[in-house]
Amino acid sequence: MRWTPRPVTRLNGTLLTIIALLAALAPFATDVYLPTFPAMAEQLGTSATGVQVTLTAFLIGAGAGQLFFGPLSDRIGRRVPLIVGTAVCVVAGLGAVLAQNLVVLVVARLVQGLSGSAGMVLGRAIISDVAKGREAARAFNLTSIVLGIAPVAAPLVGAVFAKALGWRGLLGIVVGLSLVTLVAVIIFVPETHPATARAAQRQAHTNSQSSGLGSRAYLGNMLVLVFGFGAMMAYISASPFVYQVMIGMNELTYGIVFGATALMITFVSYLSARLTRRVRTHVLLRTGVCILVGSGVVLATFAISPLPSWCLVIPLVTGISSMGLIFGNATALALGAVPHAIGTASALMGAAQFLLGAGVAPLVGLAGNHSAVPMATVFGISALLALAAFLSARNARVQNRGAPER
Repeated sequence: MRWTPRPVTRLNGTLLTIIALLAALAPFATDVYLPTFPAMAEQLGTSATGVQVTLTAFLIGAGAGQLFFGPLSDRIGRRVPLIVGTAVCVVAGLGAVLAQNLVVLVVARLVQGLSGSAGMVLGRAIISDVAKGREAARAFNLTSIVLGIAPVAAPLVGAVFAKALGWRGLLGIVVGLSLVTLVAVIIFVPETHPATARAAQRQAHTNSQSSGLGSRAYLGNMLVLVFGFGAMMAYISASPFVYQVMIGMNELTYGIVFGATALMITFVSYLSARLTRRVRTHVLLRTGVCILVGSGVVLATFAISPLPSWCLVIPLVTGISSMGLIFGNATALALGAVPHAIGTASALMGAAQFLLGAGVAPLVGLAGNHSAVPMATVFGISALLALAAFLSARNARVQNRGAPER
């Protein structure tokens, strides 16, 4: 007899924890081996850009895979694609651990990203299936807390075990985490988008003649998330070289500083989740975008100035902290605008997010290992684009109300 978890009508702690774990797989898989990048480049006989290609491949896979799993889940449900994707992610992770050269490693990471994307896109869809409005915003902010914990834990684990395990052992930890997640999904995650819900969604879509995917309310908020993620990826990709090469930190110190920065996302996400009961979601998002833009301007100024390299840490910490106000709230506003195509909307959001991240990763190293100007440039441009997207969504909200925003 096939095991099927009980249906749920609202988010509970177990389901929310598993969704958060699914979302955390990607940042953990991205960050855990960052402290080994310099050593990895030497072992594989490649450059910094060559090593960063393994990160780029994962991000390309994570973006493209969401375009497959999201629309598929709108048609056949969330549970089966989630189980299959997570299972393949385990196998691909083993391939990465056993890879004997850079080419095989890049391919394995690509497949790992493709399959692992199921957890990210379907986790968001599951939240939107069972929660709406401020409840959904609170849930997305709570999952952002785990997204903050993952970057905290990953570089610390990587820094502590880098010498003992090497990059293969660190990627093996990702495999173990993927396996635990797979078991949890099979046992505890029910189908939140059953056949009756899919039929009702199709009928509503037919009656409205629009999924809302082209609306400024969806596109604007979705792009705030995407460009915010672009700024964060500029930081993540360049941080091993900025902190270890330019500033002179060792692997452990780098892991501690990187983890402390990510811990700020956790704190701000928790604060945002608490505030959603009293403060409107778009107000919290606006605050986050303003902090991001201000940090981007300061970072660019510091990067081209004769100030010591350690000064770069200040705007990086404030800018990355703003993601705690951006990620959860932008996601809730975007998906709330497209109730008839949640899986597809989540897929487009995630794909754009990770494909932009894949493009950002190699750009930040264009000037070599001793310049922060490319990172600051990409970070600043991403912040300004996030602001433009927010203003577009805000204007749509004002027009829909017929009155200025309060």
